[in-house]
Amino acid sequence: MLFDYNVVLGSLPLYFGGVLVTLKLLIIALAVGLLLAVPLAIMRVSRQKLVNFPAWLYTYVIRGTPMLVQLYLLYYGLAQFEAVRESFLWPYLSSATFCACLAFAINTSAYTAEILAGSLKATPPGEIEAAKAMGMSRGKLYSRILLPSALRRALPQYSNEVIMMLHTTSLASVVTLIDITGAAKTVSSQYYLPFEAYVTAGLFYLALTFILVRLFKLAERRWLAYLAPRKA
Repeated sequence: MLFDYNVVLGSLPLYFGGVLVTLKLLIIALAVGLLLAVPLAIMRVSRQKLVNFPAWLYTYVIRGTPMLVQLYLLYYGLAQFEAVRESFLWPYLSSATFCACLAFAINTSAYTAEILAGSLKATPPGEIEAAKAMGMSRGKLYSRILLPSALRRALPQYSNEVIMMLHTTSLASVVTLIDITGAAKTVSSQYYLPFEAYVTAGLFYLALTFILVRLFKLAERRWLAYLAPRKA
């Protein structure tokens, strides 16, 4: 038999458990990453160097280093310092789930911040002038005009980041978490059938990617309809 379907079918509960872990990591990372990205994006478009530079440095360092290195530093690297092990943070930093979520959130926040900063810079000047003409303060300008507009226009680019983040969660298996890739590793080591194990994992990732792409297409159709060319 070229492909052992019995092994795949018998391992489906393990894979479905891995899907739940993957989705948990993805949702937490995206939520925290977006919360961090919004203020970072506002700092990135500031003309004041003292405000812009820290955000630029953060995104440059995070985007310039591999995700795997960042994950290793958080989960394995910090543990070598006695001060960390004796601090109140150790119960969290000793958790593989917490470190994976934190590493993924930090990573996606840097990329999302640059996406949002680009959208903020691309805001049509007419929108800003109209808001100023109505007497809006800077805070209201960002909360009512700039950020909502930038978030909508960033959807196509952000969808790519979400897909990349989904694939990045596969690194969670290196810190002992049983996500989709971790399930594949378990099946492969148990039955010595790496082809069946990783093909199945690939199919799960493909299915999740398809669902996410469709959801973003629906979101773009709803919130970016005003940018679509009008029919003659």
